Amino acid sequence: MFFDRAKIQVRGGRGGDGIVAFRREKFVPNGGPSGGTGGRGGNVILYVDPGLNTLYHVQHNVHQYAPNGVRGGTSQMTGAYGADLRVPVPPGTLVRNNQSGEVLADLTETGQEFIIARGGRGGRGNMQFKTLRNNAPRIAEKGEQGKEFWIELELKLVADVGIIGVPNAGKSTLLSAVSAAKPKVADYAFTTLEPSLGVAEIGHRTIVLVDIPGLLEGAHEGVGLGIAFLRHIERCRVLIHLLNGASPDPLGDFTAINQELTLFNPALADKPQLVVFNKMDLPDAQALWPEVKAAVEHYGLPVLAISAVTQEGLMPVLYKAQAMVDALPKPAPVDTVETLTEVVADESARTFRIRQPNSGFWDVEGVELDRLARMTNWNYYESALRFQRILQAMGITQALRDAGVQDGDVVRIADVELIWGYENAFGE
Repeated sequence: MFFDRAKIQVRGGRGGDGIVAFRREKFVPNGGPSGGTGGRGGNVILYVDPGLNTLYHVQHNVHQYAPNGVRGGTSQMTGAYGADLRVPVPPGTLVRNNQSGEVLADLTETGQEFIIARGGRGGRGNMQFKTLRNNAPRIAEKGEQGKEFWIELELKLVADVGIIGVPNAGKSTLLSAVSAAKPKVADYAFTTLEPSLGVAEIGHRTIVLVDIPGLLEGAHEGVGLGIAFLRHIERCRVLIHLLNGASPDPLGDFTAINQELTLFNPALADKPQLVVFNKMDLPDAQALWPEVKAAVEHYGLPVLAISAVTQEGLMPVLYKAQAMVDALPKPAPVDTVETLTEVVADESARTFRIRQPNSGFWDVEGVELDRLARMTNWNYYESALRFQRILQAMGITQALRDAGVQDGDVVRIADVELIWGYENAFGE
């Protein structure tokens, strides 16, 4: 089975917690704060591995979690960073956000990397909260949660030349004859059920070919797994359109396949095509060749005749395909892209929304607010007071009063539940 799709969950590592600590040295009775900051959580990084050509390895390992950062230490020591989790993918992998469908990355070049989920930053230790007014703070933050979401990976094989045609045209035979690839070959339609890659050597140079399984009329609508096969053609720079010399209407097949390409993606119609008439070892094919040659040349396309079984005429096809690839402009280099999933604390991130799902219960939601609530270490009294001051500065305390909150009501922010008017929560 050819694994060209996968859905995986990625999660950056959680940042290490900051700690509350004080200097404990001889002859220093009033040592200052020395609690260190936690280490950053590891990132999840996708990178292109040219040795892969399927997504099998991630389809059977759907949870890709980076390690967490280490908590801070005493003596102002920062915790160790969590190691980055590097996930290899084959060239031609498209990365989408599973929820929104947004394309996050297009990984095609060897060495290309993409940070798909950043680790959370480490929580600050109490040494970071020292001020002139509070030179012995008992405040420390928890580490920030790493980014977490589901993504879809879709593989579109990257090749110089794609071999297309109707079922049983001889595509697999051609690929096996010009390369070391060993696709299944038999005298019936749909022998090939998955794309096969092969490398042919031409005058001390190499060219990568892919055998696309046979296409049927209606392939652009999914007939005969057409959509699953057609997307692999999008990456090919040149197409070899193989015609079946044993077909009763090879020109009709030629027109039908080109129509399917156009209906699936109009850009495919602009790809350079080399038309190759196969099975010239058969008398019927030899009789049809003059008519086919004239018709294809009428479209302005190059056309050659071969017999993949006897290997007659193969080298001219390879030389012509190589020349067509060389004539195309060089692909623009792909820059390494940074993640598009990192949340930036701008004005929109600081906005909030208040809801009252039922009497005596309030939900306060906001990107920046949720992050602050999760990073507050509620085990320290001063941390709770600091969070209360932040709520007042952001206008949330006044907004809740205006909405009608009463003493004793439960106010939930992220996964934290606070009681209005109680100590450590919203009391004056």
